[in-house]
Amino acid sequence: MASSSNPDDVEALVRSDDPEHPANHICTLCAKFYSLGWVTGTGGGTSIKHGDKIWIAPSGVQKELMKPTDMFVMDFKTKEYIRRPETHKPSACTPLFYAAFTRGAGCCIHTHSQWAVLVTLLVERDFGSDACFEIEEIEQIKGIPKGRGKTGNLGYYDRLIIPIIENTAREEDLTGSLEEAMERWPDAYAVLVRRHGIYVWGDNVHKAKTQCESIDYILQLAVEMKKLGLPWAK
Repeated sequence: MASSSNPDDVEALVRSDDPEHPANHICTLCAKFYSLGWVTGTGGGTSIKHGDKIWIAPSGVQKELMKPTDMFVMDFKTKEYIRRPETHKPSACTPLFYAAFTRGAGCCIHTHSQWAVLVTLLVERDFGSDACFEIEEIEQIKGIPKGRGKTGNLGYYDRLIIPIIENTAREEDLTGSLEEAMERWPDAYAVLVRRHGIYVWGDNVHKAKTQCESIDYILQLAVEMKKLGLPWAK
């Protein structure tokens, strides 16, 4: 239920000519992500926090066809929906997005990238179910920040570490494992979900998008390296 008594105020949350308005930006991003194969079959999602409000893509919709009016809007402090489209269901990813926002993120992206899924299986096969994905001496690593509260990005000789959590039957049931991974690896800006996909977050939309692109490039490269018998790290 909307918390405002004025429907016009509620609808103003998703109507803007600004392409970088959260409601517009999510639609643009998801259309792009669809073209990359990240959010096919209504899977995946994106959420943006701006001020004390969170814009969230709905569940069960074709992400490449979304409109700004499809967006849910939540109050960050109360976790109550300010705007809730009657024809859509809230995203099951919402509590996971929220976990990223409580740690300072401005945008969180969830994809079903095939490269992410394959890497989780390769790590399990070669290093065990408790292992993280680790890789070094790859140029694209320089697109990933050093960690929360730290200045600058990782360097060529730094090791990128992305924790992996086990999948669950329901998306929202991943929340506890995701939060535990965030606490255990506080410098991580992504968490892989075995046989499922990946969550990537950043300080703002631009950073979350570029980090997600960089990580997906690295994951694809990692799969190809395995085919050639090349190690990910020394």
